[in-house]
Amino acid sequence: MGKFYGKVGYGETVETSPDIWEEQIVERAYYGDVLKNSRQWEKGEGLNDNLRINNSISVVADAYAYENFANIRYVEWMRAKWKVTNVEVQRPRLIFTLGGVYNGPTK
Repeated sequence: MGKFYGKVGYGETVETSPDIWEEQIVERAYYGDVLKNSRQWEKGEGLNDNLRINNSISVVADAYAYENFANIRYVEWMRAKWKVTNVEVQRPRLIFTLGGVYNGPTK
């Protein structure tokens, strides 16, 4: 389909002071392919509908990605950060399924 280059955000929990733990975001850049490109509008509770994309992106993973794939929070794609709703390990790649816009902490 198309090519992908973008950042992946990992949430790492670190101790900022004694007994205080916070999630910090670490971003790493990856190359890959866009396997599926689709979107849908969902009826929201507010005035406007919510945009949800159902894209699948496959990236060539490194050792860090394999060790921390459970901590992946978002993928930056088309100038926006999107929640990663599913990660599938298919060595040497990771396949991400994206959902709605990511609104959590960023770098």
